[in-house]
Amino acid sequence: MNLWFVMNDYFQGEKIEALIFILSVGLLSLVFGVWLLSEGGAFEKGVAIPFLVLALICITVGSVVGFRTPNQLKDLKSGLETQKEETIKSEIIRMTKVNQAWPKYLVVWIAFGVIGLIFRTAVKNDFYQGLGIALVFFSGVTLLIDGFAERRAIKYMESLQSNQNSENI
Repeated sequence: MNLWFVMNDYFQGEKIEALIFILSVGLLSLVFGVWLLSEGGAFEKGVAIPFLVLALICITVGSVVGFRTPNQLKDLKSGLETQKEETIKSEIIRMTKVNQAWPKYLVVWIAFGVIGLIFRTAVKNDFYQGLGIALVFFSGVTLLIDGFAERRAIKYMESLQSNQNSENI
């Protein structure tokens, strides 16, 4: 695998997903959550709370990842030109940590979905039923985001490892 191509693909995917999808979901969740709070009912408040939390997370993550990515890619390309072995080694260490986190995130997102389903189906309270629906939505969105990100990260890591001792990049 050509490391330059895979690296560009990985970081372009990160930037696009962060700025176009994650940040947009965050902004829409913020508007939706604030509107729901203004409606005043228990069900609406139950839905609003996870949407406001989702908004804060998505706006923060989308902005940080989206805006740091171009400089991160520039630094990596520069490092590959001047200190290839050290750059690949440090990037493998970083990506190992990234890839080790996916199973933990998966457990958390699935737990949100299961808790949401329990609240929606087993609790006879408007607030908790609203909370449950929103948790299921939150779970689905985060599973989708991480599903794409994980696949990019694994492909990128494979390319880093295959190019670790190669003369060509």
